Order: sequence, then C-alpha cells, then structure tokens
Amino acid sequence: MSLFRRLFRKKSMEYTINQARGESGLQKAMGAFDLTMLGVGAVIGTGIFVMTGIVAANNAGPAIMLSFVLSGIACAFAALCYAEFASMIPASGSAYTYSYTVFGEVFAWILGWDLILEYGLACSVVASGWSAYFQELMRGFGLNLPTAISAAFNPGNGTYVDVMATVIVLLLSVVLLTGVKQSTRINDIVVLIKIGVVLLFIVVGAFYVKPSNWTPFMPFGFNGVIKGAATAFLAYIGFDAVSSASEEVRRPQRDMPIGILSSLGVCMVLYIAVSVVLTGMVPYTELNVGDPVAFALRFVHQNWVAGFVSLGAILGITTVLFVMMYGQTRLFFAISRDGLLPKSIAKLTKKSKTPVFSILLTWGMATVFSALIPLDELAELVNIGTLFAFIVVSIGVVVLRVKRPDVKRNFKVPFIYVTPFLAVLSCGFLMINLSGQTWIRFLIWFAIGLVIYVLFGFRHSVLGKLKREQNQ
Repeated sequence: MSLFRRLFRKKSMEYTINQARGESGLQKAMGAFDLTMLGVGAVIGTGIFVMTGIVAANNAGPAIMLSFVLSGIACAFAALCYAEFASMIPASGSAYTYSYTVFGEVFAWILGWDLILEYGLACSVVASGWSAYFQELMRGFGLNLPTAISAAFNPGNGTYVDVMATVIVLLLSVVLLTGVKQSTRINDIVVLIKIGVVLLFIVVGAFYVKPSNWTPFMPFGFNGVIKGAATAFLAYIGFDAVSSASEEVRRPQRDMPIGILSSLGVCMVLYIAVSVVLTGMVPYTELNVGDPVAFALRFVHQNWVAGFVSLGAILGITTVLFVMMYGQTRLFFAISRDGLLPKSIAKLTKKSKTPVFSILLTWGMATVFSALIPLDELAELVNIGTLFAFIVVSIGVVVLRVKRPDVKRNFKVPFIYVTPFLAVLSCGFLMINLSGQTWIRFLIWFAIGLVIYVLFGFRHSVLGKLKREQNQ
C-alpha cells in the first residue's frame, strides 16, 4: 500500500457503527430532551452573560443583534449538516469521526487536533467567565480574593493564577466521573433554571429600554457588525458538542436532529432578545464589563434582579463548561480508541462505561489553560477552530451523498447542493475576518499536530494495523 493511501485510509461507516455498538462503546442513556438541554446548556451561558457586552462595546454597538443573527444563520446551515451526519453515524467524536469516514485518517487527525484546541480553549474561556461572575457574587457578601489568585497570569495587573476557575473545573470533572446518566439529569435541571433567569432579565429589562440608546445603531459600520459576528460566533458552538453525544443516545437516528436543531433555534431567539433589551437599557459604550447583564440591571437600579441574574449566570456558565468538558472527553475517547492517541485514554469503567482517563486528561488541560491564559487571547482561537470544523463537515455531507447514496438517512439536509455551500461560504467569511495573529497561532497548532501524528498516530493507528493484517 502506497504512503498516500495509508495516510488517507478510511473507516467504513459500518466499521464505525460497530465500534460504537461493541464492548468499547459508551452507555446509551440519553433522549431528545436530554440532547436539547445539552445544546441549550452549552450555548446559553458565556455568550449571553459575558460576550454580549464585549461585542457591543468593541465591535457592533446596538447592531449586536444583527451580529447574533448573522453568526446564528452561519451556524444553522452547519447545524443541518451535523444533523444528517449525527443521525447516520451515531458514534463519539463528532466532526473527527465524520471526516475519518469521508476524507481519511490524516484529515481526521488534523480535524481532531483542531477540535482538541477548540474544546480545550472553550473550557478555559468559560471557566474564566465563571470565575469573574462568582467573584462578583462574593463581593456582594463583602468577600474578596487576593489579587494574585483572582485572574489568569498577568504580572502587570498583579495576577498570577485564577483559583476559582480551577475549582469549578475540578468539581465538574467529578460530576462527569459519576456517569452520563446522572450528570445529564443534573444538567437538565440547571438548564431549566438558567432559561428562567434569562426570561426574567428580558421581562424586567424591557420596561427600562430607551430607544435613544439604539442610536447610532451601527457606530462601527457594517464591518463592525461582521467582526462582531465573527467574535459572537463563540456563543453558538454548543451544538457541535451535542453531536459528540450521539453514541450515548438511545434513538440517535430520530433524536440527534431534534436535539441539534431545537437547541440552536431556542438559543437564537434568546440571544437576539437579550441583545435588543441589553443595548436598549444601557449605552453600548458602558457595556465593556465582565458581567454586562447584571451590570445593566444595576444601571437601572434593579439590584434584586441583578442578584438573581448573577446567580443564574453562574449556573448558566456552569452548564456551558460542563458540556464543553463533556465534548472534550468524548473527543479524546474517540481519537484514542482509534489508536491515534494512547489507547489507555479510551479505557472505560465496567459498570457505567465512563471514560475515566479521558475525563482526567480534560481536567488537566482545562485547569492549566483557565488558570494561566488570559481570556482575551482565547476567544478568537476557539472560533477559528470551530469554523474550520463546520466547513469540513459541510463539505463532507455532500461528498457522502455522492459516494454513498445507498445509506439510509433518517434526516436529510434540505437543498443538498445549496445549504452546505452557504455554510462553507458564511463560515469562511467569518474566518477571514479574524485577526492575522489568530491565523498564525492556528497554523502553529496544526504544525504541532502533524508532528505528533507522524511520530505516534500513523504507527499506532488501529485501522492501520487492521489493514496490514488483511494484506498479509
């Protein structure tokens, strides 16, 4: 077999499905409601409670509502493609697993390595936001952490480690270790509380909206709206984590499309409503703060509601972090089960089939990143990785329609030659609007990943060993 064919060896769809059903497969414990709550849990959090203020103040002004519409539309096109794949290939690994089937091993590794960056940094971004909100809540009771341990490493500001971020990462790792059935039940309850808090802000805040605050509507021009959409895109990446749960769903062919699309629809409506109310309550120039939603309520002297929102924000950001960490653990599990990372990482407990070592690896990575790396250096890097994954999945769904028209598809992307094209176009447009520095870091991460694949993954690939045995 030539080197080229070995690099692009593919897992058949049947092989991937049998992997998920065999002894190495995960426990099937979720339904459509759990998936929807998982998606809402991932999407409604940092985007509403943290990113809204930053994007409005620095990029879009009151036109942030358009930024959320644009990034939401880009996600909707990609979500349709994910829904078809997830219903057809119910296995862990999300875009990594799909690309292994469509494009081959080296491409799957590149995408998997990209997703490791996405989830790892997303965990860190969210943990940092959680820490900021929790410390704000502590200050309400007259408690203050020493400056040195209050935020990520920045000697100029006198901060060296974000202790609260490491605490929440540890606690959620323990929840994940209890097993998927128990941890998703906890997530369902917390997400319902979070939705209630968001609705409370919208209802109360609507009485304090001043239309004059929406003028000028586009203070940074349309370019600002586009840059805002590229940054706000971070708020929508949760449905990607939902697709990583397909191996643990009882009826994936039916429930995966419902979970992905319904969670995205709910979240788009809530994001747009919150951004309209938020920029109507407070001049956009005042919103560059760590807790813009609570700040807006304090701005109109609704401190009692601000207290509820701060508590809701903490719960909301907790569920985002939980789902990001969950997605990361399943990604590590899928890649190591294929032998591209050490196979010990994919080891499951006998009773609950929980990937313990994947969870511990995720805990270590999220702890280091969230404790030491400043928030503003993370968000764009998460976005570029996610956008790249969306583009690959959108192309892959078309390729598989052409190559495997025989496969039963419980959900089909409508307008197959239009919708994926629009997904690629919109996601690519958002990618090119990210900074040059972000692109450089992204390419460096890719280069590191290729070195690891050459030195380890290529030689230890389970599929590679199977192919060699078949050729002997």
